[in-house]
Amino acid sequence: MELLSILKILGDETRFKILQLLLTNDFCVGALAYRLGISEAAVSQHIQVLRKGGLLKGEKRGYWTHYSVERGVLVQTAEALRDLAARPAASEYVCQRESLSGINRGEEIKKMCKCKCEHPEKLQGKSGQCSQQQIKECHGDQENHSCENKDKE
Repeated sequence: MELLSILKILGDETRFKILQLLLTNDFCVGALAYRLGISEAAVSQHIQVLRKGGLLKGEKRGYWTHYSVERGVLVQTAEALRDLAARPAASEYVCQRESLSGINRGEEIKKMCKCKCEHPEKLQGKSGQCSQQQIKECHGDQENHSCENKDKE
């Protein structure tokens, strides 16, 4: 199952609590409902979502079905998150507006930042408080810069 789908399933507090309980012991719907203080119908609905996501399996024991966690799915999810966290960050600042040259610059591009900064780390202060030197170091020029104080004009 896709990482985002698993995270959405686990994002519900009740489903997360059910998973935590089932990691310590196998329980039937009635026992889960009692421990969580919610109805059996509510637990059954959450169990259904967890099962469809591959996080739980059920085993019939007499009249009741006892549920347990598919730990392999949790391990795969943890590994996917670890891989995501291990991705290297970009070595330099790249403005998405500037990197899209040559691509259709329709409405989507208008929603992006309007910066043209090559070295935003050199800018200091609030908009309108940047020195001419900072603007020059950032942009290479001083025209049409968002940090330029409009009152000076």
